[in-house]
Amino acid sequence: MAETTANPNPSTENREETKRNRDRRLSSVQIMFAVILSVGLMLALQFSSRIQADRELQRIHDQVIQEIDFLEQQQEDLVNDLNYVKSDAYVERWARDEGKMIREGEVLVLPQPLENSIETAVTPIPLVAFETTPPEPENWQLWWALFFDSPPPSF
Repeated sequence: MAETTANPNPSTENREETKRNRDRRLSSVQIMFAVILSVGLMLALQFSSRIQADRELQRIHDQVIQEIDFLEQQQEDLVNDLNYVKSDAYVERWARDEGKMIREGEVLVLPQPLENSIETAVTPIPLVAFETTPPEPENWQLWWALFFDSPPPSF
């Protein structure tokens, strides 16, 4: 009898407990929705990262194309220079300008300065000693700059 007083209506309690358990359990529709949502989220993240990677690759591709165009233009200029250097026109220009050569029947004229225009008395130019390189820092200054990444203090 002690059991009946503690539990006056066992079927009502069982119904409420099963009802709570059903409320706590996820239905198959909820599970499918969660799976579809998680798969969709993973696909969206993957798609976003692929778009970002494609943009980076496109930027690199554009830089490479620009560099190729520049190098092709430079190669074309060098080939043109090589063809000119191999031509007779270059040889003739060099022979006349730098080689001081002439053709038959031509006269080479080299301008000479007039004797009056040259000063006979050359005044000596005083030389001044100066340093062409900056003074080398002391060892402690180098170490200071390496350790602290700043110029050393001046005393």
